[in-house]
Amino acid sequence: MKNKNVTIWLTGIISLLCLFFLTYTWKANNINDDAIKYASKSGKYVPAKKQNFIDSLWKEKVFLGSTTEEVFKRQLQKGLDLQGGLHVILEVSPIEIIRSLSGNSTDAKFRKALTDAQNAQATSNENINNLFYDAYAKAGGTSLAIVFANSTNRGKINYQSSNAEVKKMIDSEVEDAIDRSYKIIRSRVDKFGVTNPVIQRIPGSGRIQVELPGIDNPERVKKLLTGAAKLEFCEVYEIQSYNAGLEQLGAYLTSKDLEEKIASKKVTSTDTSKAGNSLESALAGKGAAKKDSALADSTSQIGLAKLFFPIGNGDLGVFIKDTAKVNEIFRRPEVKTMFPQDLSFVYDVKSKTETTKGNRDFVEMYAIKRLAGGKAALEGDVISDARSDYDEMRRIEVTMGMNSEGARKWKNVTAANIGKRIAILLDNNVYSAPVVNGEIPNGRSSITGSFTLEEGQDLANVLKAGKLPAPTRIVEEAYVGPSLGKEAINQGYLSMAFGLGLVVLFMILYYGNPGWVANIALIFNIFFIIGVLVQITAVLTLPGIAGLVLTLGMAVDANVLINERIKEELKAGKGLLNAINIGYEKALSAIIDGNVTTILIGVILIIFSAGSVKGFGVVLCIGLITSVFTSVFISHIIMEWLAKRVIAAGNEKKMTFETFISKGVFANLNFDFIGKRKYSYWASWGLIAIGFAAIIYKGGFNLGVDFKGGRSYIVEFNSPVEASKVRDVISPNFRNNSLEVKTYDTNDKLKITTSYLVEDESLEASNKVKDALSAGLSNFSAQAPKILSESKVGATIADDILRTSFLSIFYSLISIFIYIWIRFRKWQYSLGGVIALLHDALIVLGMVGICRVFGWSLEVDQVFIAAVLTVIGYSINDTVVVFDRIREYLGPNPDLSNKPLMIETINKSINQTMSRTVMTATTVFLVVTVLLFFGGEVLRGFSFAMFIGCLIGTYSSIFVAAPIVVDFQRKKLATATVTAEINPSKSNKKK
Repeated sequence: MKNKNVTIWLTGIISLLCLFFLTYTWKANNINDDAIKYASKSGKYVPAKKQNFIDSLWKEKVFLGSTTEEVFKRQLQKGLDLQGGLHVILEVSPIEIIRSLSGNSTDAKFRKALTDAQNAQATSNENINNLFYDAYAKAGGTSLAIVFANSTNRGKINYQSSNAEVKKMIDSEVEDAIDRSYKIIRSRVDKFGVTNPVIQRIPGSGRIQVELPGIDNPERVKKLLTGAAKLEFCEVYEIQSYNAGLEQLGAYLTSKDLEEKIASKKVTSTDTSKAGNSLESALAGKGAAKKDSALADSTSQIGLAKLFFPIGNGDLGVFIKDTAKVNEIFRRPEVKTMFPQDLSFVYDVKSKTETTKGNRDFVEMYAIKRLAGGKAALEGDVISDARSDYDEMRRIEVTMGMNSEGARKWKNVTAANIGKRIAILLDNNVYSAPVVNGEIPNGRSSITGSFTLEEGQDLANVLKAGKLPAPTRIVEEAYVGPSLGKEAINQGYLSMAFGLGLVVLFMILYYGNPGWVANIALIFNIFFIIGVLVQITAVLTLPGIAGLVLTLGMAVDANVLINERIKEELKAGKGLLNAINIGYEKALSAIIDGNVTTILIGVILIIFSAGSVKGFGVVLCIGLITSVFTSVFISHIIMEWLAKRVIAAGNEKKMTFETFISKGVFANLNFDFIGKRKYSYWASWGLIAIGFAAIIYKGGFNLGVDFKGGRSYIVEFNSPVEASKVRDVISPNFRNNSLEVKTYDTNDKLKITTSYLVEDESLEASNKVKDALSAGLSNFSAQAPKILSESKVGATIADDILRTSFLSIFYSLISIFIYIWIRFRKWQYSLGGVIALLHDALIVLGMVGICRVFGWSLEVDQVFIAAVLTVIGYSINDTVVVFDRIREYLGPNPDLSNKPLMIETINKSINQTMSRTVMTATTVFLVVTVLLFFGGEVLRGFSFAMFIGCLIGTYSSIFVAAPIVVDFQRKKLATATVTAEINPSKSNKKK
């Protein structure tokens, strides 16, 4: 083997890298186990205590110089379907922003254009802004400036502005509003205290994806995520104004600690001598660090001076890990009485690093003044504009303007606070606290400081949050309870273990020692896949585990192709070592072609899918890439080493690629596949016709929630229940809207799906539907129903998902057509391959309809479509094997017009590659069968589609793809003898 040393070194380096990154997963699991033990000390598991334990170590270095935060970020990330949590997609409505920019114009043409744009959006991928501009022009609107030149947009456009200038302003404001909403949501998520949240903008849309693992109160979180941004301007209390309260707080916490210590008989003379120390002495600046140890621990064993420490501007600093404790202290009624009634403590939005006490992260705490009812001196609705720029001294300057009412109030507030600070708060976080230099009479203010350009832009965006409403609504959501996530993990791991066991056993029984070589390569492949997933911080989902299981079967396909090729070379009289090298060399093109076509499918899944299905695409691509390396290069080294050993021992003939099971299988096969192609055509299209007749008979597909919109719930009972009985009882609560109730995985679980209030995407509507469900389930209180998970997909996003899913199938077929054309240089090959793939997809869909007629209803959803795409990618593998053998016989640029020669060659190619075609299908079929029985309800549709696709894909590679190449050749010799078609051997004699 060439470059053997390179392969060995590369294998070693990759293995060490994978091992290194996987150790972070091991450490993260250890920390998580310790946190669970800590949270269960009282005999009852308390989730908040677990999070507190992790938070206390969050910035501490715990492993190889990495903090707990870094360890958790570098571990193998699990999707919400495996660990539980909340997934939401929020949509920022550009239409509402455009309406606001117009000053809520009542212009009839403008209002009609907005309505038409919204309607057009349901069936178009075009940017909503462009849809509005087109609709406005069609409605007879001329100048956009007539609608948008108002006080809101003063200084940006005027009545003389061109349509292009107005469009540029609208596009900029809409983009700014979406970005502002994203930053506000990101800031809010930081408050939830979850480990490894995901917040990202979805490119090309006004949508924001948020994933929060471990959330146990989804309703509260959804409310916080969708609430309107609250911008406030509040006066700041200086520390001298509330120092007496701090002194009382110090004495109070010290006495509390002493009471606890006395009760536990742990108090000492040293403790009592420390009792008189107050927070004032700790914060006095002189010897503050020395006083830390003189402060007694609070009731939660956190030292008082460790809770607060002075920072340069007279405010207090609080370490990030202590904020939860500080918040709890200030909520105590007895503590509230120590401070002025109008005083509230709030935090700065950004954390900083304290360098004298272990480089720990802290946040600045401000004391602000609120008016009666908790109101601020001024709120953000008075802001008319804000922007960031450079002043004359090249400093970053943020300017803001206010409307007339705001200017009047601002004048009074600034006049009363000259030389003092005014805090600017968004969602109760301080973004800036500038000092007032003088009375501001006209509402035009500038804020300067040591801003970076980005910080200045962020502050300007914060100020604009009060100007333009960017309402967010939840268009998709899914909540998975921890118990359901744990069950999904168990099902996934069980499937992987069974799948691996079956493949390993099959390869040994069929190939003997070479089977062991393939299995070693397979173990390397699994190790590399998981290692790469960790290195690129990809998220492992339940469909991702399915992809991993599927990769087990597809990975050994390469070794099957190699072993079958080596067997042919041995039969041709080649020596063992020579046959091995030739086998690997000749099998390489088919392996690469087959894997590239399937990788194309994985890439399309990554581009067009989201969430768990995207995770499947990632695992599939990684698995196929690593399988080429392990199956072709690593296994080659092992096989060559094994062959040299048996040759050296004089036992060359004992190393065979057959066992008592496989010996003679497919030997001397000589079937006229092309001559019988018309029968296969009738069988195929007949099955497709029956399938679609069944679909029509049942009124179409049973679409999942992600395709038709609606809300879905998984409900668990403590004993088996009848789905039909539950449906009859709860149906009136949903006012006779579409309702489906079916058994989910086991007889004590139901999946309940409804279209009730599907068009209403408000949080109130979601609560109303859930209340209706809970009211209906109350009739089954004896069986203690419990909602394990819930999901919602809005009607608009459901249309988008359905459209992109079928587009992904279309693009898959096109990309494979182009690739096959490039590789085989004849469009007939491409057409034959694509028609076979379309045939496979149609039969899989048709079988869903047939199963539904017989009472087994499978949902067609994103995961199912992912399976159809995988069938397309898998099926082309076998087709490529046949095409590759045809190319080997005819050369890279054959004359396909010689029909008798083509028929003979294709028949010969199919017969000679039959063992490979069937054996590669067998390995995949084994793992797919395991998924079907052990993968759980979530993967049931996926497993079924792959089960049928595996069988049909093998059939179509033989009876559809290759015959199509013959039938679509040029008609130059269409009058070729019938004998040539029926008996290839006679045709050969005539040549």
